[in-house]
Amino acid sequence: MVAIGARDVGRMGFGAMRLPADTDAERESSLAVVRRAVELGVTLLDTAYLYGGGANEELLAEALHPYPEELLITTKVGLAPSGPGEEWKIDGRPEILREQVDGALVRLRVDRLELLQLHRIDPEIPLAEQLGTLRELRDAGKIAHIGVSEVTVEQLAEARAVVDIASVQNRYSMLDREHDPVLDACEAAGIAFLPWRPVAPATTADDKEIRAVAAELGATPTQLALAWLLDRSPVVLPIPGTTRIAHLEENVAAAGLRLTDAHRDRLDHLTA
Repeated sequence: MVAIGARDVGRMGFGAMRLPADTDAERESSLAVVRRAVELGVTLLDTAYLYGGGANEELLAEALHPYPEELLITTKVGLAPSGPGEEWKIDGRPEILREQVDGALVRLRVDRLELLQLHRIDPEIPLAEQLGTLRELRDAGKIAHIGVSEVTVEQLAEARAVVDIASVQNRYSMLDREHDPVLDACEAAGIAFLPWRPVAPATTADDKEIRAVAAELGATPTQLALAWLLDRSPVVLPIPGTTRIAHLEENVAAAGLRLTDAHRDRLDHLTA
């Protein structure tokens, strides 16, 4: 289990970003994947306003509302389209953050967001102003816990000076360890670390060592990549996404793999 505030959630989460819903068939398939994730014991699902302008949040609500008591759905705010049909850009203006939080409450059909993450830090707005806005929304009862995404160690320290930080969501994987220092800082502070893009590039790399260790464990390279993350630190909570139930079941089963010291040593020396 990983602590997020006063709540404990399972070590393997699910990232909903990739779920399609453009056709009736795609929507039904996506709903089935989400429901199966919860059946398998997944207790944290990750979404964001960016994913379809809130459509992904609505999909999760359709699949799971009323939510099981143990389920935690986390969403993210802080990116917005610059105009009709235009590209999404980082936007941490207080009015935008408030608008997106209020919208998420409606789309997810909840009175409070259990974990709300700042999707990106807006370099044009003081960090204290962005997180101060989220702190005000927390104090108003609209948010339970606050997280940040794609931060450095220095930015994490600055954020924690403004408000309690429950989670960090940075890109990280077995072959992508740029944020090792951030993960170490999270472990020292007891902050949940949710690596996004947790599997690639390990599963696409033509690496004999990865294939060899996976074979020795009777696992796939994908499962090995997830098992390595779980072994890396007790605060790590991967959020792999998929559109297929079979792949979902494969991902969840990775939590049962155990690396030996020898396996760990062989993998820890790999780089992209």
